[in-house]
Amino acid sequence: MIYLDHAATTAVSKSVREAMLPYFSEDYGNPSSLYLFAQKAKKAVEDSRRSLAGLLGINPREIYFTSGGTESDNWAILSAFYSAMEKKSGLSDSDAAGQKQRQPHIICSAIEHHAVLESCKFAESLGARVSRIPVDREGFLDLEALEQAITEDTVLISVMAANNEMGTIQDLRAIGEIAKKHGVLFHTDAVQAFGQIPLSFSEMGIDLLSASAHKLHGPKGIGLLVIRKGVRLPAFLHGGAQERGFRAGTENVPAIVGFARAAEEAFAGMGEREKRKRELQKLFFRRLLEEVPGMQITGVNPLEASEENRLSGNVHICIEGIEAESLLLLLDQKGICASAGSACASGSVEPSHVLLAMGKSHVEAYSGLRLSFEEDLKEEELEFTVEAIREGVERLRRE
Repeated sequence: MIYLDHAATTAVSKSVREAMLPYFSEDYGNPSSLYLFAQKAKKAVEDSRRSLAGLLGINPREIYFTSGGTESDNWAILSAFYSAMEKKSGLSDSDAAGQKQRQPHIICSAIEHHAVLESCKFAESLGARVSRIPVDREGFLDLEALEQAITEDTVLISVMAANNEMGTIQDLRAIGEIAKKHGVLFHTDAVQAFGQIPLSFSEMGIDLLSASAHKLHGPKGIGLLVIRKGVRLPAFLHGGAQERGFRAGTENVPAIVGFARAAEEAFAGMGEREKRKRELQKLFFRRLLEEVPGMQITGVNPLEASEENRLSGNVHICIEGIEAESLLLLLDQKGICASAGSACASGSVEPSHVLLAMGKSHVEAYSGLRLSFEEDLKEEELEFTVEAIREGVERLRRE
């Protein structure tokens, strides 16, 4: 098998598995219990929190563990909305009457992950106003349109750090400056970027950040939300006092430990790993251009533009005259795992909203193919994949 869908999920590494094992069967205590046995689990949770905070250069108390990126995105967006509504409900009758038509306003990009888009849609059903800012043909946010969309009722800007389909890396620093200038909270879905590119809270003005372990060889079902000091959001899950009362529920100790270990490994080897992946990315694009007529590079072209604006392990293409799902089936027969876009949208009959937002036609959007890989991809595997794509495209065009 040649696995080229690392943007969807990754295998749990051996060292991560080994770090997790004791908390399944030996140190399995509930961290909320007071006796010494349970405190081993409590210590493991807090040690993991400190480790992750150290990697991000923030205070451990700013990290809250969640079930993954989707929950973190929901928490950030909906809690910002609920907080604004609570403030509105505290107004006097006369002030409330004057603000009757002024509902909390949320801004996101048109190419966000469904976890953000659907959270915004749900907030709309509760009375929020949502602005979805367009992107250009490479997937970069229109910063001028973003700033023009801000009103005195804007409570949150949510823009992903790197797109999960075509890998475009947004200018978080510029977005953070705009948010700070207008006194608006800035949330970034960093699920694809965490452990792949440097993220600086102080330089980028990030107030809220979502991340997930299973994108960097950690376990599924564990993520985090960073809530910077001074940002006041209501509790998201109600019940016990876990996560300082903001997110009730017994902590998933093995997964938390695994998340921290996976992040430590990802951050430690980031530089060399990214260098190798960029070499493979360029080779992939060059070989595909040579072998597959009618192919277009989607998003930033690292063969022509700054490679720093695209995730290094991402190859996304559109191929004239074929549907990506049909090609995926042919690739699967050769043992190649790839994707037509976000794993969260698989099975959907709709074309990629990301590609449509970038100006692609419906026909082009249905032809989008995503390959996502890591530094251990062998060049012979890359060549085998290029040949399989070429053969698959020729077959589909004949049919």
